[in-house]
Amino acid sequence: MKYFVSISFNTSELFQINGNEIKFSIKSKPEHGKANQEILKLLSNYFQVSSDKIKIIKGIKLRKKIVQTKN
Repeated sequence: MKYFVSISFNTSELFQINGNEIKFSIKSKPEHGKANQEILKLLSNYFQVSSDKIKIIKGIKLRKKIVQTKN
C-alpha cells in the first residue's frame, strides 16, 4: 500500500492520518539520513511491522514523501 507522508521538523508529537495521507513531526534533523530513519521507525511502530517492510519510494530528500508498505 502506498502512503503520502508530509514531515515537519520540530517535535515528535504531531501524528495525523487521513486515508492514505500521513502528517507528522520528527525531532531528527534532515542530515545524514537521520530523519528518514526516524520516519521509518515511527511508521513501522504505527503499522506494527519491521522497518524493512517500509520503503521510501519517492522524496528521499524532500519533506513530502511517498512510502510503501509490504505485507
